[in-house]
Amino acid sequence: MKTTDTTGLALSGTSETALQHYLRGVGELQRFVGDPVGSADAAIAEAPGFVMAHVLKGYLFGLSTEREAMAVARSCHQAALPLAASAREQGHVAALGHLAAGRWHEAARILEDIAIEFPLDALALQAGHQIDFFTGNARMLRDRISRALPVWNKALPGYHAILGMQAFGLEEMGDYQRAERFGRQAIELEPRDGWAQHAVAHVMEMQSRQRDGIAWMRSNRDGWTKESFLQVHNWWHLALFHYDLGETDEVLSLFDGPIYGKRSTLALNMVDASAILWRLHLGGVDVGDRWVALAANWTPKAAAGNYAFNDAHAMMAFVGAGLETPAQTLLEAQREAMSASDDNAAFTRDVGHPVTLAVKAFGDGNYAETVRLLRPIRAVAHAFGGSHAQRDVIDLTLIEAALRDGDVPLARALSAERALARPESPLSALFTRRATALDMN
Repeated sequence: MKTTDTTGLALSGTSETALQHYLRGVGELQRFVGDPVGSADAAIAEAPGFVMAHVLKGYLFGLSTEREAMAVARSCHQAALPLAASAREQGHVAALGHLAAGRWHEAARILEDIAIEFPLDALALQAGHQIDFFTGNARMLRDRISRALPVWNKALPGYHAILGMQAFGLEEMGDYQRAERFGRQAIELEPRDGWAQHAVAHVMEMQSRQRDGIAWMRSNRDGWTKESFLQVHNWWHLALFHYDLGETDEVLSLFDGPIYGKRSTLALNMVDASAILWRLHLGGVDVGDRWVALAANWTPKAAAGNYAFNDAHAMMAFVGAGLETPAQTLLEAQREAMSASDDNAAFTRDVGHPVTLAVKAFGDGNYAETVRLLRPIRAVAHAFGGSHAQRDVIDLTLIEAALRDGDVPLARALSAERALARPESPLSALFTRRATALDMN
């Protein structure tokens, strides 16, 4: 049986009931709320031949960055292979197959082609945008959506998500004024759009508008926390604003509560937990035994070797907790990953391995080695994924290492660089004062 979705795109192998489950799942993914996997499963149970329901489920697992989830993504791909009845569906199945095999760039290219021909394909845009994020492709974060934007309007379900994705792409390309406008429009349409909420937070982070950022996040807290699987990341954004203001007690309170109070074992949540504790660690803040619980949850993933961005954050936890064995396991897994044929081999070789080694060197007190490892990769750091705000931890580590190593010229240069980029940031001012004091000694 063939039917169409809410934008008129043909769907094969479905029923009216299964279609409603599928549309609910896509809507949940667009807002980052609820249980889109459960919705996809319900659609498959109702109509086992519903190809796009298998694809939706496969994307959800393939985009999790969890090694174990790749087996589910591959299973979804195998189930969908014989079911695709149109060129568009065949493209989705092919993209899922590449994603499940770790070929992120090829999956992104196929999804790009689908969206060029079918700009109302919300799932192609959503999955492609997420891949652009995980591969650090700022230009495509913007352009993938801007190509489709002219055919979307308020009358179409999910328009808020298009605006929210456009906002984030514009922010990552430094177009802050328009990014904020798009993001705010998205939230006006759908207050529970966690991605649009986070896009505006990114703007305020990059502009060092800490007080605005705190007000923005707290004004719509129910919208981005209720049943949201992006809420930990958004709490992390709130913590960043307090961190830049030097309000470490508030940062620790957020860590102990919504960021890591439940001690999640999901890599995406643990990345945020590591990232905020490492920033505090760089500033010499005593975080007590918080590293221990986090490192314990990272340890089973030490040998994963499937996404270099995660590896760097796992190493932060191992360094913080003083755990040598999982740290070495992780480094060995990275060495193996670099010999593989998937895209993570390049992610690891070009950026992830040097960053992970640098974090380890910093923990060992070898600040000169930290500087040596980090300086060459700053210009290409986007290649292992994440956002500007997330990758800022690389610059923060480099600056701190230069200061602790007593490298006066470099510390002075780096602090001047940051002061120009973020002139309103109290942290920038602190680095400048420390570099000046170092120069006077």
